[in-house]
Amino acid sequence: MIPDALVTAILSPLLLIQAILLRKHALRLPEATGARQGSSGEGAPLRVLIIGDSSAAGVGVSTQHDALAGQLAIALAACRSVEWHLIAQTGATTPAMLARLRTTALAEADVALIVLGVNDVTRSSTVSKWLKDNATLRMLLRDRTRATRLYVTQIPPLGEFPLLPQPLRWVLGRRAIRFDAALKHAISTEADTAYAPLPARLEAADMAEDGFHPGPVIYATWAKEMARRILSDGP
Repeated sequence: MIPDALVTAILSPLLLIQAILLRKHALRLPEATGARQGSSGEGAPLRVLIIGDSSAAGVGVSTQHDALAGQLAIALAACRSVEWHLIAQTGATTPAMLARLRTTALAEADVALIVLGVNDVTRSSTVSKWLKDNATLRMLLRDRTRATRLYVTQIPPLGEFPLLPQPLRWVLGRRAIRFDAALKHAISTEADTAYAPLPARLEAADMAEDGFHPGPVIYATWAKEMARRILSDGP
């Protein structure tokens, strides 16, 4: 079997052209509008911080109510008094988010959800550097927010994204799988950190119109599954 690195090297001229054309012609959707913090529900208090990239920022839906943060808050508020904050930006890489958080006042949280990795994959970060940056990010969240539970979201299966042309889709899909497997292994020994899979099925029909970001159905499903995980892990 030909190694992935060799295939990528052979295809590099075509991949470069495809990447340039994709950046030039891809539909650019805005981040979801609305408040990026709030409180709701009754019951035992639960403070949640969500940080991440465009998917955390709600690209693909109109308002934060229909995005991951809003839907997660709604699902958790069914049985907890939830206070939530969102820090997210389109295009955010792990080192960029690290730099931002170092200069941002962070409230204390019980749970922190990390939604990062896609831009590290597409911008050719190495696996080793990304793992180091992600570990530094987790440590920062522990120190600055006192979070006792961290959830690290699965890197999306880029090989299934309809926006991406072949063979670029195949190459990025393979990179995403490698990054994700390495991350899952790296956090396996951290008692306070859990790997958070995306919904098992990401139907193309449920994606946003850009073919890259979640649509409202995926955000709602993702949030409900994440809420079940957080509540079951307790307290």
